[in-house]
Amino acid sequence: MAPQQRMEIVEDLERCRDEFLAAVAGLSDENAKVRPDPARWSVLDCVEHVAFVENRFLNTMQASGKLDVPRVDKDKESSLAASLRDRSTRFNAPEAVQPMGRFATLEQAIEQFKTNRARTIQFAEERSNDLYALDSAHPRFGKVNGAEFLVIVSEHVRRHAQQIRETRAAIEN
Repeated sequence: MAPQQRMEIVEDLERCRDEFLAAVAGLSDENAKVRPDPARWSVLDCVEHVAFVENRFLNTMQASGKLDVPRVDKDKESSLAASLRDRSTRFNAPEAVQPMGRFATLEQAIEQFKTNRARTIQFAEERSNDLYALDSAHPRFGKVNGAEFLVIVSEHVRRHAQQIRETRAAIEN
């Protein structure tokens, strides 16, 4: 992978981390637990889900096999990003990654997210030379290489940052 591409991937992981943290900034634990509707998640639910999923995604990428020939598909990367950014279609998270009250406070959940994101960035930096050769699978998007998986990781966080902004708007007004 070219140095510029490596930097772009890591910078995007850092940018979406910062967007996510900005979305939760200044929220009290009390408000973080409020669900705007019984069928919707609270901010704490969202942060818990994101932290948990990030760890699962990283574990999946670390266990990836290798392709004989690296596969670069920028159109697929763009398509994945666009699909995940589009919040007009809602998805129900699989049971295994549903919020379960793993964190007592928003701060605990945020710290776990930060820890997991630091590990993801480290993975991206260490494996940058072979991201396109990693062979993995995502439950919704099927076979993906490492770069595509990192697009999913970034956009998943952005999607939930937007959900958090929507939730905050509903509970703070």
